[in-house]
Amino acid sequence: MDTCLCLRQEERRRLSHIPNERDHQNGRLTLWVWIGLFAAELWFGFYWILTQALRWKRVHRQTLRNRLSQRYESELPGVDIFVCTADPKIEPPTMVINTVLSVMAYDYPTDKLSVYLSDDAGSDLTFYALMEASHFCKHWIPYCKKFNVEPRSPAAYFIKVGEARGDDHKSQSKDLAAIKRLYEEMENRIQTATKLGRITEEIRMKHKGFSHWDSYSSRLDHDTILQILIDGRDPNAVDNEGCALPTLVYLAREKRPQYFHNFKAGAMNALIRVSLKISNGPVTLNVDCDMYSNNSQAVRDALCFFMDEEKGHEVAFVQFPQNFDNVTKNELYSNSFRIYNEVEFEGMDGYGGPIYCGSGCFHRREILCGRKYDKETKIELKRGNDSKREESLLELEETSKALASCTFEANTQWGKEIGLKYGCPVEDVITGIWIQCQGWKSVYCKPERDAFLGVSPTTLLQFLVQRKRWSEGDFQIMLSRYSPARYAHGKISLGLRLGYCCYCLWAPNCLPALFYSIVPSLYLLKGIPLFPMISSPWIIPFAYVMFAKYTCSLAEFLWSGGTALGWWNEQRLWLYLRTTSFLFAFIDTILKTLGFSESSFVVTEKVADEDVSQRYEKEIMEFGAASSMFTILSALALLNLFCMIGAVKKVIVGDGYVKFYETMLLQILLCSALVLINWPLYQGLFLRKDNGKMPSSVTTKSLVLALSVCTCFTFLY
Repeated sequence: MDTCLCLRQEERRRLSHIPNERDHQNGRLTLWVWIGLFAAELWFGFYWILTQALRWKRVHRQTLRNRLSQRYESELPGVDIFVCTADPKIEPPTMVINTVLSVMAYDYPTDKLSVYLSDDAGSDLTFYALMEASHFCKHWIPYCKKFNVEPRSPAAYFIKVGEARGDDHKSQSKDLAAIKRLYEEMENRIQTATKLGRITEEIRMKHKGFSHWDSYSSRLDHDTILQILIDGRDPNAVDNEGCALPTLVYLAREKRPQYFHNFKAGAMNALIRVSLKISNGPVTLNVDCDMYSNNSQAVRDALCFFMDEEKGHEVAFVQFPQNFDNVTKNELYSNSFRIYNEVEFEGMDGYGGPIYCGSGCFHRREILCGRKYDKETKIELKRGNDSKREESLLELEETSKALASCTFEANTQWGKEIGLKYGCPVEDVITGIWIQCQGWKSVYCKPERDAFLGVSPTTLLQFLVQRKRWSEGDFQIMLSRYSPARYAHGKISLGLRLGYCCYCLWAPNCLPALFYSIVPSLYLLKGIPLFPMISSPWIIPFAYVMFAKYTCSLAEFLWSGGTALGWWNEQRLWLYLRTTSFLFAFIDTILKTLGFSESSFVVTEKVADEDVSQRYEKEIMEFGAASSMFTILSALALLNLFCMIGAVKKVIVGDGYVKFYETMLLQILLCSALVLINWPLYQGLFLRKDNGKMPSSVTTKSLVLALSVCTCFTFLY
């Protein structure tokens, strides 16, 4: 409340000092600069209120898995798990199958588990890797259950075992050595094929599925490829201890150049239809191919909400937090999602549920398929997947292929009223809004042990491009028919609408952020004050707002388990996002709205060179690539540096330190903070010699741009 009052006082100060356009204060300050500052401060205040809505009604949930087992163990529903991959070059097949193996090994009845891999690249290398995994799982699943291992991604588990003391695993040392040897042999075979770039004829002869690639033209022009590698209903599909195996299916939906394939949303909808035919689990889980299961109890955690006697019938989906296993100690690229996971999603849960994040989310199948909310009707989950199949395996594969064809969705409601929504780069968020607006609830589940662990970006450019796609998609939602400000009115709570608006309005933050990053520093260079003097009582609202905002932010970050340096890194990344990713997202969204461009989907690279990984582990910021985003960041950093140098020079040769300090304190602090926070950029521009430094072309462009702006402003304005 105090902060709101100070924000009001700050705006009163602006309104009481409207400059006269005919009488420029200090000969330079114009009405347009005042308007820009006033608008920026209004936006910052408005957006701060949106962020507070996520903190008003936080909910933390815990599950009682033992009670679930006691009541419903024999009635647990079938679960269909969807793993999505799109490019074997940036999402290596070994990484993909580790995710697949981790979900196949869930602590859940295997006859009720079905795992589907959607390969949107249609790569025979990925199919080969999955085929190898189908053999290895016969050893891996019984090993996991015998020793109750965590995590159940083989690669992650062996790293964990290697870091642990040998005494901790003496009881299973023989089995551990055997299973590790089998995994390494499988990994070597897959990596050999990946390096070769093709599948040898000897391997092709081992499985009929490779015949599908005989007519394969390209990743954007091929027939549907569907192979049931393990048929869970086949009595002969057992592991090496005679226990049933989960169903395992490979799917590459049909692609044709003349048909738009709708990116990940199209792949997910194809999986929903194909799985409906093959296994028809009442509950579905979708995970990205880099997001392996780190908690074998996650399925049961989700079912605790779906099968709750009182509120379970209202729950459409259960969202788990997105965590990453390669985040550095001080979170160089702010990849831990710490505030989202610990604070904001719990706040949204208090208003009816978190957003659908696109990975690590359990859904009721019927709701994804378009079922409308009805208070009086309950969706029955307490049933097994025991329907009789009359078709042979080959017939089932052939009939299921039609469900993944390019033409199947023509003249249907798929992508509109059924399945994931089309037309937006963040198909998950817009689908979640639509589901909640139908009356359904969602739940945020954050167990003590992280349910899923993924791979976060290891370079600054990867981070900025990823967030550009997210912010662009969110802003498109804001301008679409599904806008939380309009479409959701009267359908979901006000708090939840404000929470959605907080993310959907990421992109417009670029305008006030750019204004505050440039204009006050340029006016500092000229010695023209834009803020109250230190002796003026009007400085109190400015000082209080800045102190309160950043003190609370730091306290919240530390309370959530972060470090002070991690918080500082997060502030830097927010500045970089607002001046690059959000700017490009804002421009692209406006152009798309006006019909001048089309949406695109950029897959975040999941692998990095060895030297890049080493610098990342040392928390050295990675540049190394020429990008327009880096040019903007560098130019802004240099502009603030030049303005600070100019201000220091003015103090030395001008009227002295005291007078300058008296009138320009807030601008000095702002410019100093911008210079300090950009220290890694200055290192990349001038001090570093490694391959991760800023490219010379970017350095030259940014120097010319920053010098030109400062020179023109000094001599022409």
